[in-house]
Formats: sequence, C-alpha cells, structure tokens
Amino acid sequence: MEIKEEGTSEEGQHFLPAPQANDTGDFQFTSIQKTPDEPQLEFILACKDLVAPVRDRKLNTLVQIAVVHPAEQSLTRYSCTEIVEGTRDPLFLTGVTFPSEYPIYEETKIKLTVYDVKDKSHDTVRTSVLPEHKDPLPEVGRSFLGYASFKVGELLKSKEQVLALSLRTSDGGKVVGTIEVSVVKMGEIEDGEADHITTDVQGQKCALVCECTAPESVSRKDNLPFLNAVLKNPVYKLYRFPTSDNKWMRIREQMSESILSFHIPKELISLQIKEDLCRNQELKELGELSPHWDNLRKNVLTHCDQMVNMYQDILTELSKETGSSFKSSSSKGEKSLEFVPVNLHLQRMHVHSPHLKDALYDVITVGAPAAHFQGFKNGGLRKLLHRFETERRNTEYQFIYYSPENTAKAKEVLSNINQLQPLIATHADLLLNSASQRSPDSLKNSLKMLSEKTELFVHAFKDQLVRSALLALYTARPGGVLKKPPSPKNSTEESSSQDPPPPMRRQDSIPHHSDYDEEEWDRVWANVGKSLNCIIAMVDKLIERDGFSEGSSSSKDGEKDPSLVDSTITHPKEDWYEQLYPLVLTLKDCMGEVVHRAKQSLTFVLLQELAYSLPQCLMLTLRRDVVFSQAVGAPHPPEPSAVMGGQMVPSLRTEVFLWYFSL
Repeated sequence: MEIKEEGTSEEGQHFLPAPQANDTGDFQFTSIQKTPDEPQLEFILACKDLVAPVRDRKLNTLVQIAVVHPAEQSLTRYSCTEIVEGTRDPLFLTGVTFPSEYPIYEETKIKLTVYDVKDKSHDTVRTSVLPEHKDPLPEVGRSFLGYASFKVGELLKSKEQVLALSLRTSDGGKVVGTIEVSVVKMGEIEDGEADHITTDVQGQKCALVCECTAPESVSRKDNLPFLNAVLKNPVYKLYRFPTSDNKWMRIREQMSESILSFHIPKELISLQIKEDLCRNQELKELGELSPHWDNLRKNVLTHCDQMVNMYQDILTELSKETGSSFKSSSSKGEKSLEFVPVNLHLQRMHVHSPHLKDALYDVITVGAPAAHFQGFKNGGLRKLLHRFETERRNTEYQFIYYSPENTAKAKEVLSNINQLQPLIATHADLLLNSASQRSPDSLKNSLKMLSEKTELFVHAFKDQLVRSALLALYTARPGGVLKKPPSPKNSTEESSSQDPPPPMRRQDSIPHHSDYDEEEWDRVWANVGKSLNCIIAMVDKLIERDGFSEGSSSSKDGEKDPSLVDSTITHPKEDWYEQLYPLVLTLKDCMGEVVHRAKQSLTFVLLQELAYSLPQCLMLTLRRDVVFSQAVGAPHPPEPSAVMGGQMVPSLRTEVFLWYFSL
C-alpha cells in the first residue's frame, strides 16, 4: 500500500470546528517534541465490538486515516491499514507514522474512518478461517461503518498515551464500536515494559507469528548523521507482529531518496570535462606532425570539442534539477538524466523486539547500470567494445594498434607523471629550505622523501611502452626515419640487457630529420637518477665536513656519479644552500625533459585510440561514462563488470574502476 497525500472531501467533515486565531490574526501551534531524524508521531490501531450492518456478517475491516491541519478545514487523506478479515475485534498490524518534516502539531486533528470491505484486495491478513464462497459476492466496494476523531495533543497527553474512542455513524448518533489508538515508541525496553497481547484476542489467528533475533545491537544514540545527511524525502511504514511468547515485535520501514543520485554524476561529468580539455591541450602540444597525422589530430580535436560541449550541456541540465533526487524507470530514456542511476532506493528496517536489542537492517536497491538512451539495437557495451577492438586490429596500415592494456598503461603513466612531478618539486624546495637553515636532521628527512618520490618517478618509465611510443612518435614527425620500424610491445615485456649509459648529457627534443638514436631515451631517463645521486653525495659531504655525520657514508658510494660530485669543491664553512641549489636545479631540468618526452609519446598512444572510427569511439566513451556514473552514483552499488542490453554481470566492484580506466 502506498502512502498518498491528496485532497479529498470526506464524509463526516462537519465535525471539524474552525481553528481559533489570536488577536493579530496569526495561528499559533504547538510543535511535537521529537528526536532529530525520527518520525514525529507513530501509533497503532485496534477496534472492538464492531457492529455489522447485516446480521451474522463477518466483517472485513479497514481503517482510513485522514488529517486536517489546524489552519485549514479540508481533509487530507493520509494512509490506511491492511484489511483484517472475519472478526469484529480486529488488531491492525499496519501502523501510522508521520515523518520528521511532516507539518503536524498538537492542534492537528486526525480522523479515523472504519470501512467494511466487500471487494477484498490481496493486502489481506486473515485472523480466522473463512468458508470458501462458491458464488461471487453480489456487492463490491466498501461500506461505511463509523468514524472517530482526536487531536494529536490529546493522544500525547493521555494516560499511557492511549485513547479509546467511540465509533459513530455519519450523523454522529449511533455508536458502532470502539477504536483504540496507541502511541508507539521505537527503542529498547526494560524488563516488565513489554506490551502483551490481551487475552480476548488470543483466539484470533495471524498468518505471521515471528521469532526475532537481533544480529547486532544498535545504540539509540547512534543516529548515523553522515547517512542522514544524504537522505531525502523519506517515506515511513510501521508494522507490528505477534511473537511466539504473546508479545509484539514492531518494525519501522524507511525508504528514502539519495541526494548523491545527482551529486555524484555531476561531479563525474565535471571531472570528465576537465580530463577531456586537458587531453585536447596535450594533443595540441604534440608538436609538428606529418600531414597524415596532423589531419587526424585536427579531426580528433574537432570531435572531442563536440563531446566536451555535449557534456557541458548535460551538466547544465542536471544542475537545473532542484526537485526530487529520484530517477524512476519511466525517466530512464531521458537524455538529460542518463548519467543518473535508475530506481535508487535507500531502505532501512528498524526492528524492535521485547527483551532484545534493537536491530537495523539496511538495503540499497538500484537498477542495473545501462545506457538506455543510447539503445541496444547493436548490442550492449561489452559486445560493442569487442567489435570495436576487432575492427581496430584490422586497420594497422593506417593506424598503430595499441591493445586496451597498453592504452590503459599509457593513462596510468600519465597519471603518475602528473602526481609525482609536483611532489618531487615540493620536496626539492623543502631540501633547499633545510639547507638554508643548516639543519642536519631536517636535511636528512627532506632528502629521504625526495629520494623515495624520485625513485617512484624513475620506476614509472621502466615500461617498454614508453620506448616504443617514442619511436612511433618519431615516425609521425615530418622526415622521421628509423633504422627499424616501431612496434608496440606488451607492457609486461622486459627490456633487453643494455650497455652502461654514457656520461650524462641532454638534448632539447627528439630529432626530426636524422636517424633516431634509440639509446637517447635511456640517457635522458638515467639522468634523473644520476642527478639524485649527486644530491645524495653532496648532502653526505656537507654533513660530514661540518662534523654532523654519525657514521660513514661509504655504503652509498657505489651509487654516486664521481664525475659530477668531484666537480664541486666544498669547504666546511660554505653555504649549504649554494652547494645544493645547482644540483637541485639540474634534477628539475632532467625531470622536466623526461616529462616532456614521455607526455608527448604517451599522448600519441591515446591519439591512436581516438583516431580510428571517431564517431564510434566517442559514442563508446559516452556509453562507458554513462554506465560508470550510474554504477558509482549509488552509495553501495551492485557489482557490475559490464552491462549488456540492460542486464548486469556480477563482478568485483574494483573491476568497474579498472575496466573504466582501461578503455
């Protein structure tokens, strides 16, 4: 059954008196004291001694709850109970709950209308065994039995917060039974406080008799503020069930929307726009290319700019959404919402049972991530990707084919470059700052951090992919000639044994009009490590000559470059900063040369992926981004590794990220 709020004219509305205003004409209402993020009011219902309109008829009872707000005269239908069959003393298992944001006050009036339902729905709880009807009932629908009303303040201030109200007919005369309203307080109970099922209803049979065990105790003070911060528009339902020891187990269900449904996709789209703009700039900085590759680059940039504009339009449309944070199935085909997860519900079940700790059960449901707007005429994402890779392998005469693994490796190396280069520069500046202060301990610590980050930087370029990418880029330069053609190798291949690198020297750029020296990259790459060794040797000498050394540093001599260390003459009283500054500057220059060459070569690798079948490649990128956004947009999404035609294949969630960055 759904909780609905709709204006309606109800029978018996005349019993509601007009609200009283103060002298200024303003209405003053008393708020209900409540716990934050908890429902303001919850109560359960039971009827006794109902009078049937027809003699010997067994009633099928339902109670409809309506609310009249203090400043209004019209009724608002709020909710209803389940149907209880075959008894004149029904105990309703479905309760009534008013969420924290609902405008309810002590002056608010609640009307309870009892009906005898003749057209029974499937939402039925049988309390006795009814004989089967061979013939259908001649009447359908429901008949009015009686109504009662009360103010919220009367219920809260009553003894034990229980009201017994007389049910009266529409003219307010005849009494047709009694309805009992009892406030429910979800929380742990003390011994002797458990509600017992009264003896006069023990003969009624209920379809559900439960044994409850709490898997984990829940403190009432643990209100999970971080979770509550992302919940929106909660809907509550309250139930109670008899246990085997004639006590009540109470259950509150909460279903909420998540503000992350729109927030995470918007953040992802913003990051994707920044990434695409950065990639476009790197493509422009590739330098001079041969006419064939230059035309391809221009074509790629044109299409990528169109993609950026499309993503910006989608982000603009998402930013306009200010209402509900829920995307229903009926909206899954809307282009402006295709990045938002479908049918995302955050559900919490609070179970309160006598003599046991309260327990919380959290369930998150979400539709399978899929690009519904793109359609599935040609298959899902996995099938399209497989076809795309197969066709790419057959076009090597025009493009250089790099496997998805190599493309992912290129993105990983570029990411490492962007992270490590500023870190190394920062630690180098900290080293110079320690040198200017002549602090041996600080100098050693700064040197240790600089060494660790530089070693990670050097290790990032050991992959054979960088070498092959440099060769491929050289062939794309005007007049580039190779002694042997380049061929991309697997990122796991080891480079062959190399001769010891010659003395450190630098070259401004890759040569364009001469035979490419394949060992040039090795020399440029090795210069970073040599520059670091020079700094290490200089720090050791400075500390030793000033009498701060705690031991011999001979164990590191094998890693030093004597030609560079010996070229610097130091004296005990010379400034440490002046001695280290040229070496740090050399390290930064060598690192900048490596970054420049590596970025260009790996950007050329990514150009190959985009250059082939531009419209198809970019549409696959869009499809992948949509599926990834839907998967990550849920707080705890399902475990997809791929989506085909809207059907999800379970896998580890980490594979979603690996799969995303591998494309």
